[in-house]
Amino acid sequence: MHFPLSRREMLLRTANGFGAAALAALLEQDGRAVDAARPPNDPFAPKKPHFAAKAKSVIFLFMDGGPSQVDTFDPKPALEKYHGKPFPTKVEPTQFNNVGNTLASPWKFKKYGQCGMPVSDLFPHVGARADDLAVIRSMVANFSEHTNANYFWHSGHGQQGRPSFGSWVTYGLGSESRDLPGFVVLGSGLIPPGGVDCFGNGFLPASYQGSIFRNGAHPVADITPPGGESAKTRTAKRDLLRKLDAAAKDKFGDSDPLDAAIANYELAFRMQTAVPELADLSKETTETQKLYGLDDPKTEIFGRQCLVARRLVQRGVRFVELLCPNLGHDRWDQHSNLKRGHEENARAVDKPIAGLLADLKRTGLLNETLVIWGGEFGRTPVAQGSDGRDHNPFGFSMWMAGGGTKGGTIYGETDDFGYHAVKDKVQVHDLHATALHLLGFDHKKLTYRFGGRDMRLTDVHGELIEKVLA
Repeated sequence: MHFPLSRREMLLRTANGFGAAALAALLEQDGRAVDAARPPNDPFAPKKPHFAAKAKSVIFLFMDGGPSQVDTFDPKPALEKYHGKPFPTKVEPTQFNNVGNTLASPWKFKKYGQCGMPVSDLFPHVGARADDLAVIRSMVANFSEHTNANYFWHSGHGQQGRPSFGSWVTYGLGSESRDLPGFVVLGSGLIPPGGVDCFGNGFLPASYQGSIFRNGAHPVADITPPGGESAKTRTAKRDLLRKLDAAAKDKFGDSDPLDAAIANYELAFRMQTAVPELADLSKETTETQKLYGLDDPKTEIFGRQCLVARRLVQRGVRFVELLCPNLGHDRWDQHSNLKRGHEENARAVDKPIAGLLADLKRTGLLNETLVIWGGEFGRTPVAQGSDGRDHNPFGFSMWMAGGGTKGGTIYGETDDFGYHAVKDKVQVHDLHATALHLLGFDHKKLTYRFGGRDMRLTDVHGELIEKVLA
């Protein structure tokens, strides 16, 4: 007796529905189809912002540990006057409360560019790009401990479990790249305190979590197809996997983990070709490689990350975060040996960052790429012990460049000692709101329903920093 096919059996036998459209895109790469359309409900499909955007993507240069504002972009002559003497005003509670005397900067400042922006001798190459920078000297944060401060900077919330900034961007915009994740973290041997939750998707669909790429020629593990299998066998396995996925989706209905897993399987297949090509820098000119410092062992690690970041945004990736290289000490977190630690950190990143800005500008990408530099907080103007600085969330510096920002700008002020923000104070939520604005979003309307309320990156806070907008 013959029984008609049930809907479930039909899906199983034909791989119709959810898996079929994705199959079409993959078959095209096998030379067996020509329809290159994205599958329906593709979480990575490009989306329109609320209004015309200035920036299409973000490169975040995360200086993990907290660079000292008074040693980089916020010179304070008063520190020289009181150097070695007891600090003349109130000292706030700090992370370790090992409070020494006033500590002047070991570095001199020079004025750079037509704007005459003062930049420390730690950053001569970045200083040469001063006319592209919008420096914010009045940043404040809500936490003085690394883990909570890292969560706060990345997600607008001081505890783990909220979506990262990059996740919100890819949720809002999707990705213009079909072959690479929309949110990529370029690691170099150190994960910030707080771990990979700094790059998590939180309550957003799992497709929007950050993908961590290792430094070097092989940034993704197991990206090369296994040997000993023919292309026909691999295709048959993918076909079977799609049928099983379709059956599971039909049985269990919509499921974020299942949807994310299916989308990631499809993306992983395309990445087998895209990632090796991305990581192969041999086709870049010698001039370009030198621009990023790839010819110097002291700058090669971060230089490679910066060059890969440029290649990622060229390929349509929305959000790229770069992590500090492992130099054998605790990042920018110099509780002692300030001079040695900050000099080694700055030397590793200064030329690569300047090279990135110059390369983005000459290729026209700086106009549509928002570059953000900074750490989770700054450092104290008083010494910890005799030659270090403790954490300072009360006033510190960050900068933005490109993507609709006003170059050659200094916004906000700290007090005479670089301790507290005293003019045009900028909260982390304000910087997030401004970045989203440059990407074409009203931060109050980029929301996701969770726990009975409309959640957003800026929570119930955030104001635009109008004066840094071009």
